[in-house]
Amino acid sequence: MKKIGHTLVIFFVVLLLTLTSPLLGIAQNPTQLENKIDGFPVMLDGKPLFFIRRGVSSFSAEERANAITRRIERIAQNDSIPVDNLTIKQIPDDNSLYLSVDQEVILTVTERDAKAYRSTPEVLAQQALQKIQVAIAQYRQDRKPEQLLKNIIYTVIASFAFLIISFAVIKISGKLFPFIRRLIESLTPGIQIGNVEIISSSNISFFWLRVLRIIRLFVLFLLLFNYATFVLRLFPWTRVFGEGILGYFYQSLELVLSSIGKYLPNAFIIAIIIFITYYLIRLIKPFFTAIERGNLVIPGFYTDWAKPTYNILLVIILAIAAIVAFPYLPGFNSPAFQGISVFLGLLLSLGSTSAIANVIGGIILIYTRAFRIGDHIQIGDVIGDLIEKNFLVIRICTPTNKIITIPNSSLLSGNVINFSISSRELNRNLIIQTTITLGYDLPWRKAHKTLIEAALETEHILKEPAPFVLQTSLDNFYISYQLNAYTNQPNLMVIIYSELHQNIQDKCNEAGIEILSPSYTSLRDGNTTTIPENYLPSDYVAPPFRVQSSDNQENNTF
Repeated sequence: MKKIGHTLVIFFVVLLLTLTSPLLGIAQNPTQLENKIDGFPVMLDGKPLFFIRRGVSSFSAEERANAITRRIERIAQNDSIPVDNLTIKQIPDDNSLYLSVDQEVILTVTERDAKAYRSTPEVLAQQALQKIQVAIAQYRQDRKPEQLLKNIIYTVIASFAFLIISFAVIKISGKLFPFIRRLIESLTPGIQIGNVEIISSSNISFFWLRVLRIIRLFVLFLLLFNYATFVLRLFPWTRVFGEGILGYFYQSLELVLSSIGKYLPNAFIIAIIIFITYYLIRLIKPFFTAIERGNLVIPGFYTDWAKPTYNILLVIILAIAAIVAFPYLPGFNSPAFQGISVFLGLLLSLGSTSAIANVIGGIILIYTRAFRIGDHIQIGDVIGDLIEKNFLVIRICTPTNKIITIPNSSLLSGNVINFSISSRELNRNLIIQTTITLGYDLPWRKAHKTLIEAALETEHILKEPAPFVLQTSLDNFYISYQLNAYTNQPNLMVIIYSELHQNIQDKCNEAGIEILSPSYTSLRDGNTTTIPENYLPSDYVAPPFRVQSSDNQENNTF
């Protein structure tokens, strides 16, 4: 029922457009009321009876036509005046004729009028009299109560017939279409190239189903159009609208068919271009899909190149097809089309400089394989996981869940650090590093052992290859020890570093090692150690100050 209601709404909209379009056309086209070749029409009930081409005395041809029209309408509305009372009389002075009824002059036929029609006044007056009598008789017949009642009955019958036929078309087609679709799917195989299915049988059946729905809509529109014109032409007050709609439809149909006939060769060429373009795109897509999935391997062509390469080829194919098809479009050589083309070209050249730079940057980044989606990267001060990349920008999600958008053009002038690519492509796990400083009084072997133990206690730190320590500098008061550990989880660097530093503190405290980072100065005698209390013996006491003379005499303590 919802579909039927939706269809009826569409019908009423189409009906409204159908009724208003010809009226707007008539209102905006004064040539229908003024024909410079035939003259000005004398009208009755919306129909032209004849045309006035010459004026009389101070009256122009248009003023004569309007005056005659008003007189005929007044006589037609007066049923007490028989149409047989209209007579032709002659003016003795100039041999002119005039049509009159009950001493009222309707129109005058002069020698100039006859010459305009290449006839005689008598013949012209007799023709005008016959047309006026027939028009008045028809005018009165159409407005008789019995005729109006008959037209109302015809309207009711036509309305019921229209609704019944429309409902039957909708219901029957609604039941037939699923059956036709299943029949097409069972009888029509899909289009395949090798083992790759280009167009499935369901897509083919869906296409023909859409065609059938368009045909159904066209049939319903024809029913609606014929119903509307039939009803409007029954009544004299709306007959001009109905005939206008019918004439407008036939004129539009003739214009459309004529334009289509002239455009058929170009349309055929454009259809060939569209056909070749469509199936060329459908042909190359399965190959790039197979490359992206790893089912097809081309040496030197990486899987992450498949989708962007397909998109680039798609743009190139569509651009070439558009360039080839544009000359065959209607109005291609018109000044308006050329002006729009120049404007769009100027707009594109002025406003797309940065966009083109971003596209070029995106292409370079794709084919240099600097990163892929999911990699943990660093660009400038921004560190995070890459969540999106396209031809214009990339987006990075930081450890604090901030999404940062970076234009591709800005990446060409800076460095991109990728923490994930070494383990993925070179089979080399990422090495994370941290540096602490310890005093000279600590044996370096003990320092190495403690730091390595701290690394092995950290989650996501690999035991193989084993962590190692480098002594990077011998400073004035301490030695710099650099701990290097392997991990295969670069996306968790923030968590790994935090846990590693915690373990370094714990292991150093357990081993009685004081961390002198970044620098530490202390007068040791008399001061408590920097190791936390829970790592010290229960009987620990801060050492006292000691004083020793230069001649190595007895020590004194305070």
